[in-house]
Amino acid sequence: MIIDTHTHTFPDRIATRALAGMEKSIVDNHGWDVKIKVAGTRDALSESTKKNGVDISVVVPVATKPEQSVSINEFAAHTNEKTKETGVFSLGAIHPDNEDYKDILDDIKKKGLKGIKVHPDYQKVEFDDPRYLRIFKYADELGLVIVTHAGEDIGFPEKIHCTPDMVLNVLNKVNPKKLVLAHMGGWNLWDEVEEKLVGKNVYFDTAFSFEKGIPHLEKEQFLRIVEKHGADKILFATDSPWSDQGYTLERLKEFGMSEEALNLILGENAKKLFEF
Repeated sequence: MIIDTHTHTFPDRIATRALAGMEKSIVDNHGWDVKIKVAGTRDALSESTKKNGVDISVVVPVATKPEQSVSINEFAAHTNEKTKETGVFSLGAIHPDNEDYKDILDDIKKKGLKGIKVHPDYQKVEFDDPRYLRIFKYADELGLVIVTHAGEDIGFPEKIHCTPDMVLNVLNKVNPKKLVLAHMGGWNLWDEVEEKLVGKNVYFDTAFSFEKGIPHLEKEQFLRIVEKHGADKILFATDSPWSDQGYTLERLKEFGMSEEALNLILGENAKKLFEF
């Protein structure tokens, strides 16, 4: 079973405009000509999922404003009604300023969304802020998976809102059992990830970690992290539409891992974590 644990979709009416704005932000901040690989709609993700032999693509939506959480979660539930047909499954969203966070998390659990995604850079709140800690504590009590962007965001490089030290602080204060750190623990902070987070009670996903022409995780360091952290704590992820699902799959297969380790990373870990 192959499960891509980190993808994004946008409503059809705004996908082109939203993604073009993100592409421009990357050029403005870095000068890197990073382009989307698929259209960024639910239909486009479904097509990519089937084309590349992926069984399930997990959408990780982000609420950039508190008032967006409810509507995003309604859309997620609607998405999941068609998972068998589309191969697309969505987690829920929550914003750190949602004062009714317990009600929202209860609703996410009731809807069967299996977890939440937070993005400290887009939400402009540091990962170990008390507003996040209360959410993580209750989400953990409900058995929900917590996925977070970690490290630098390619479109917002001026401030990093989720550093390895912040993650350590969260682990010391809450220690959620199902915490996933995107981008192999912290995009473009991999030396620090290897020093401080390897071996901790967290999962790393591979989203947007191997793209050429921009900072990326080299094969040697990736394999070293897998060996030290454990293949059972690594999740296949692409960050589609920013990475091509087929390309990331091929990269992982080319790294020379054992068949057992590769199977764990490509799907067995996610199947167990998300209870698919």
